[in-house]
Amino acid sequence: MAHGVYWTFRAALIATVMAALMPLQAQSQSAGLGAAGELVDPDTLRVCADPSNMPFSDQSGEGFEDKLAKMVAAKTGRSSVAYMWYPSITGFVRNTLGANRCDIIMGYAQGDELVQNTNAYYRSSYVLLYKKDGDLAGVETLTDPKLADKRIGVVQGTPPSANMAIAKLMRKAKVYPLRVDTRIMPSVAELMIQDMLAGVIDAAAVWGPMAGYYARKSGADLAMVPLTREKGGERMIFRITMGVRPSDQQWKRTLNSFIRDNQEEINKLLLSYDVPLLDERDERITQ
Repeated sequence: MAHGVYWTFRAALIATVMAALMPLQAQSQSAGLGAAGELVDPDTLRVCADPSNMPFSDQSGEGFEDKLAKMVAAKTGRSSVAYMWYPSITGFVRNTLGANRCDIIMGYAQGDELVQNTNAYYRSSYVLLYKKDGDLAGVETLTDPKLADKRIGVVQGTPPSANMAIAKLMRKAKVYPLRVDTRIMPSVAELMIQDMLAGVIDAAAVWGPMAGYYARKSGADLAMVPLTREKGGERMIFRITMGVRPSDQQWKRTLNSFIRDNQEEINKLLLSYDVPLLDERDERITQ
């Protein structure tokens, strides 16, 4: 949704916080680096990542994209992983991948033109979070009449906000900022859940990978309903890929082979973080 799709994260969410990719400057190939015309380090997996963006990436190495990076390195014959840390703000792509300071963004929404996308390694969606024991039990869409008088938390500019506007839910909504510096304050998803448990909001519409992680972390008994049944409005489901430079065709092929050969292991990793994975029929993947 950026990593981040924020995403990380990411997804549409991720794409909205990325700046336009500046044209790459012509660079001469360093000795021993990558295939002809490519500047990909063959020995070290050089990752572009946000230093404080759980559950995606973190300097502690605890994000699922951090663990996925170790898997990629091992499976592609690289002896180590090195990070170019940069917050998910304007200029991320330009100052990391575009400046040849790293070779891969671990999570990026498919179809965004700032990078070259690999094949998708997971599909997920925005979700609606609410208390399981509350009066919203059974709600599956933002047009459900049960939501009419409820205060719903939503991140500014993300797809659910458009659908909430159509359903006339924005009048009472609590709107959270798209960009927060998670080095000094909690994630927006974490803030939403804190507000829900405190009774400030009744439900939250948020990117699924963030919702799943912070819902489990809260210890609360929350329903997490993927918004896959919306009729019209913005799309809620996104394919997440790895992002590489447009020039790195062989590197993209290598990563596509990695994804194809290791999809089951990738799914297991994502599910361990409570990422709501969806198959091509929009059904939940549970194992």
